[in-house]
Amino acid sequence: MKRKLGYVIATLMVMTAVSNADAGDAAKGEKVFNRCKTCHTVDQGGKNKIGPNLYGIVGRKAGAVDGFKYSGAMLESGLTWDEATLDKFLEKPKNLVKGTKMVFPGLRKADQRADVIAYMKKHGG
Repeated sequence: MKRKLGYVIATLMVMTAVSNADAGDAAKGEKVFNRCKTCHTVDQGGKNKIGPNLYGIVGRKAGAVDGFKYSGAMLESGLTWDEATLDKFLEKPKNLVKGTKMVFPGLRKADQRADVIAYMKKHGG
């Protein structure tokens, strides 16, 4: 009985560690997001730059920031920016939305994408 309980506890610990790793680290994400600051802001009420303000992006429909001129491809994408969709877009934007105006080539490392998403979630997400 004690041995089975030990296996259960060990399994739960591993599952928690994996879950936390998937959640990303917002502090690390802030550092990675420095690459994005040329084109985007994340502050509430922040201005649009070359790209739209990303405050509150998690859960928002694609192409929904007032005052930003999106590509037709983005407006017609029908996407909602949940974590899985953001992950795919951040990996290689032009693969998810062919015809996007976003020129950023993407983040290859899954942990960096998770960290950036965690950072954006702290900003209204």
